[in-house]
Amino acid sequence: MRDFIITYSIEDRLYLNITNRCTNNCAFCIRKTEHGVGYNLWLQKEPSAEEVMASLRGLEMDAYSEIIFCGYGEPLLRMDLVIEVAGGIKREYGKIIRINTNGHADLIHGPGNAQKLKGLVDRINISLNAQDSVKYREICRPAFGAGTYQAVLNFSKSCDGIIPDVVLSVVDWPGVDTVKCREIAQGLGMELRVRKSS
Repeated sequence: MRDFIITYSIEDRLYLNITNRCTNNCAFCIRKTEHGVGYNLWLQKEPSAEEVMASLRGLEMDAYSEIIFCGYGEPLLRMDLVIEVAGGIKREYGKIIRINTNGHADLIHGPGNAQKLKGLVDRINISLNAQDSVKYREICRPAFGAGTYQAVLNFSKSCDGIIPDVVLSVVDWPGVDTVKCREIAQGLGMELRVRKSS
């Protein structure tokens, strides 16, 4: 039986699990591993904004350094919910908010999504995942096809100056040139974080 875990914590960070859907099918995806993140994050159904906010009540919110939209799916598929919940969290708790995303928001919803997050999101971690479009398609297998890698770069640029802290990330995976990826990030004026594969 699948659980209905909306919130889960790792160290001093609280994560919000709002969808299992994703527009990538990455070879290294953590949901393909047996251990995952230590929680069963497969959702019976996608929670409403009210259910997400209700899941925060009763938690010791002062214990968390930041609230992160990151579960088993791509959170910006649910842009309207992210905006509503992030606004509620800011009003009620004043917490730092981060989004972990594959960077496909403008492909999903059309252009201008970074602007929608202005004032609500403090940090965004965008999965670059490869040094070029060919490698990206090979390991991420995006639903949007050949133009996806450039769209991720474009979305990253659009976040600059709107979201205070923009970080690109890659997984340490065979064939991924982390040196080249770091050069790409530096060219955009952004930090690169290298994540270990599961």
